[in-house]
Amino acid sequence: MARAYYHREVLPFAAMIGAECVNVGLNILFKAATLRGMSYNIFSAYSFAISTIVLIPFLFIFPSTAVLPSFKLPLVSRICLLVFAGSFGKILGYKGIEYSSPTLSSAISNLVPAFTFILAIIFRMEKVEIRSSSTQAKIIGTIVSISGAFVVVLYKGPTVFTSVSSVSLQWPLGSALSQWLIGGLLLVAEFLLFSIWYIVLAQVMKIYPAEFTVVFLYNLFATILCVLVCLIAEPNFSSWILRPSIAIAAVVYSGFIGAFINVVHTWGLHLKGPVYVAIFRPLSIAIAAAMSALFLGDALYLGSVIGAVIISTGFYAVIWGKAKEEAMVDDDQQHPLLQKL
Repeated sequence: MARAYYHREVLPFAAMIGAECVNVGLNILFKAATLRGMSYNIFSAYSFAISTIVLIPFLFIFPSTAVLPSFKLPLVSRICLLVFAGSFGKILGYKGIEYSSPTLSSAISNLVPAFTFILAIIFRMEKVEIRSSSTQAKIIGTIVSISGAFVVVLYKGPTVFTSVSSVSLQWPLGSALSQWLIGGLLLVAEFLLFSIWYIVLAQVMKIYPAEFTVVFLYNLFATILCVLVCLIAEPNFSSWILRPSIAIAAVVYSGFIGAFINVVHTWGLHLKGPVYVAIFRPLSIAIAAAMSALFLGDALYLGSVIGAVIISTGFYAVIWGKAKEEAMVDDDQQHPLLQKL
């Protein structure tokens, strides 16, 4: 009994918190690498390639015990959509961080549940009952979250906190308001694509319930796609050479940690559902603010704080509505006779 509780509750909880921490660390390292001249396109290609190599042994160490279907058009088409959404989302996200900061990325990441809810309605994966309190909470939470994102992107505000012991790195793109705005919009586009990624991944896992195989295929084809993009966007092959610097550490860390995060999110989504995976997003705001100030010398702006609070409020409204809806479904399943009276 205790072992089942540990596997079902404690282990996913610890894994999700760990995934958020290392993901913020990844964004911090990427930002430091771009300040040294690293291309975000090449960074993405190397990251996916290393993740693919890292995952190969796990395919044999942890083979799937489920009966798996053959690769037919419905499964292949969803994997292709997964690759396009994930790879381009990652490219846009890294470019957005290059223009802005990891703290802004963490704040805007809380739009994922709102975007997911809207997409689920569009694709008829979510039932909307206007008179239901759970539906009202999700709709209001979605509107509030999107409003908070506008605050974060459009209002930078005065500096709330800055590190006195920051590293002396110069921003190649500056910190102008226009670049902050562009970075914010790119990050919004990233998390819209990752909302699509979550929905498609849930469908893929229903058809093909093998976490390591799905994540390996995703990283393999994302590597191919990113390399093709790099060949067009980075015609100078000398930019592919990684010289001894923080760029190498960032790329290697990204490859290993990227594989870990993908596996954890896929496993968590399969075990607990997308709502559980998304509920840990607000943790990244505080982690990113502290780490950015300490390691990059990034300032924490009032607009990011206000927007993050608004987004988090809307986020938890969406989560509350979803949790209440799932509780009602569970109650109906436990007491089916009451529905017939």
